[in-house]
Amino acid sequence: MLTERIFVPDGESALSDKSYLAWPWFEDRHRELAAQLQDWAAAKLPALLGDHRDPDASCRKVVAALGEAGWLDLAVPGEGAGFDLRSICLAREILARHAALADFAFAMQGLGTASITLFGTPQQRARWLPGARSGRHLTGFALSEPDAGSDVAAMGTRAREAPGGFRLSGIKTWISNGGIADQYVMFARDGEKYTAFAVAADAPGLKLVERIEIIAPHPMATLQFDDCFVPEDAVIGGRGAGMRVALGTLDVFRPSVGAAALGLARRALDESLSRAIGRPMFGARLADLQLTQVKLAEMALKVDAAALLVYRAAWARDRGGQQRITREAAMAKLYATEAAQEIIDDAVQIWGAAGVRSGAVVESLYREIRAMRIYEGASEVQKIVIARSLLKSE
Repeated sequence: MLTERIFVPDGESALSDKSYLAWPWFEDRHRELAAQLQDWAAAKLPALLGDHRDPDASCRKVVAALGEAGWLDLAVPGEGAGFDLRSICLAREILARHAALADFAFAMQGLGTASITLFGTPQQRARWLPGARSGRHLTGFALSEPDAGSDVAAMGTRAREAPGGFRLSGIKTWISNGGIADQYVMFARDGEKYTAFAVAADAPGLKLVERIEIIAPHPMATLQFDDCFVPEDAVIGGRGAGMRVALGTLDVFRPSVGAAALGLARRALDESLSRAIGRPMFGARLADLQLTQVKLAEMALKVDAAALLVYRAAWARDRGGQQRITREAAMAKLYATEAAQEIIDDAVQIWGAAGVRSGAVVESLYREIRAMRIYEGASEVQKIVIARSLLKSE
């Protein structure tokens, strides 16, 4: 396991720009949420993450704290309460700006249970959701495979009927919370179609193959399902509905990836402004150079453009209920992550040599943003999704 360089907050307590909260697609409850979570994150995250270099332990602590404070109710809503995507996106943006690992912990509780929230039976929701909502149980979403990432249809994991249930066989990889989750939603080929299953981490035949180390330390692993038995009531949404379940889940959480990227981008812009104002350069300040001003202006423009796309997608889903927002979600995820990569790269440039020092905030941001352009559908895949949605309307 990597045991260092976890991006942690610096104790700064205020978002630099709150003007976007006045946009018409936010309600007063969203503005109250943003203020309360901002205060909570500033007060709690430094103590939760500041002294810890073990991602596994940090995730458990943050999930427990988020659950105790009630923030996981947003990601794992209670019976009768649906997702409010604007709230999820605000939460991810704020948490990511403070500490990327806190955003990861929050998001995985939602991603790992959303299939059950959206498509599960009342019995499944009663069994699998309370522990995740309270922060007692960590969750995982097992979709990707060695040869099936963005191309979900290439899935090789198989489900075959067995007395009283199913036996699952195959490999899942790049699984966030893999090896530390208490429960997973996993997907397998079921005949000619695909089926989603709820699986306890201690199910016989479910094995940890390896822990995967990545440039921004997060719990991640490869899992093997070796004739793993699950009962009939593990099926989510009905047999053969796995693709609908997976895509419905990603429709909710893809815009929120854009929101997390937006949080990283806002932090990068804040760090850049601080550096430009405080750094002497050629008898003046770095901020007085026109080249720096142009760079800052471009960064701010990209931040606002990303926010518009992210919250447009979230508003569209909240307004439309179960209506698919495939194109809006793809646009939000694509633009926000690509723009954040550019903004953070500029922030490193503004910080100069200090920006590439291990442990510097902008260096941490640089490592954190890179994976967001890949997971939950790579940028290239989002372009295909957008193009197909346009062509379908012809």
